[in-house]
Amino acid sequence: MDFLQQFLQQVLNGLTLGGIYSLVALGLTLVYGILHVPNFAHGAFYMAGAFVSFHLMTRYGVNYWLAMAGSAAVVAVLSTLAERLVFHPLRHHSGLHPMIAAIGMMLFLEATAQLIWGADFQRMQSPYSGIVELGGLTAPVQRLLIIAAAFLMMVVLHLFLKRTVTGSTIIAMAQNRDGASLVGIDANRVAMLTFAIAGALAAIAASLYAPINLVYPAMGNLVITKAFVIIILGGMGSVPGAIVGGLIIGFAESFGAFYISSDYKDIIAFVLLVVILSVRPQGLFTKGVR
Repeated sequence: MDFLQQFLQQVLNGLTLGGIYSLVALGLTLVYGILHVPNFAHGAFYMAGAFVSFHLMTRYGVNYWLAMAGSAAVVAVLSTLAERLVFHPLRHHSGLHPMIAAIGMMLFLEATAQLIWGADFQRMQSPYSGIVELGGLTAPVQRLLIIAAAFLMMVVLHLFLKRTVTGSTIIAMAQNRDGASLVGIDANRVAMLTFAIAGALAAIAASLYAPINLVYPAMGNLVITKAFVIIILGGMGSVPGAIVGGLIIGFAESFGAFYISSDYKDIIAFVLLVVILSVRPQGLFTKGVR
């Protein structure tokens, strides 16, 4: 394989990783825009999404796409319940209280998944196991599916936030919660909707990535850590920042693993964060959902 083919292969891998990271980071940054508190439980929602899809496919023989939709619905409800039962009662407390509650919820969901499905690594089968050859470039169909679906979801979310009244209320509340309430926006409804969207995005990302990865109770830990790196890198609460940051980390990991060493690929994100924030402490984009 010549240099150009190797380069294009890493571009494909970078787009795959970047698409998944961006979807997870988008949900996290939307929630941060509403709560202004890091939701550590978001990684557990990602894990739950993978397990729900896996369970629907293996236990009930549900179609991959229907399993993904079912997973998104289940995790959206789970995330909404978390907002109502955990975060909403703590909305007037200091940031430390919701943060500790989020960590507790993360541990609870991981323990529950281990109780139901066990601690072993599971492999989700994909109906798209073929390989596409494009001018010497090997492109697994599942990776192409991840890229297409992830970027489609980003476009849909962008249009929802920018072109709908409901999306505008989310942006308004993220910018100024008190001001949004004064003009008649139902803060409780918007918070519930935001958590539902964030949960659905995490579940879709996990369902897309699971067939080329493994499914296990702690699978969300590293992903959520990188998602935090991404939203800090892109600017806390910035939707464009979450997308661009996800792609930057995805490409950095892909090229770093290939040209340096795969042993260091998980460290690259943190090194990149330090380098960029030393130059631009506020992140790449202006803070605030927009």
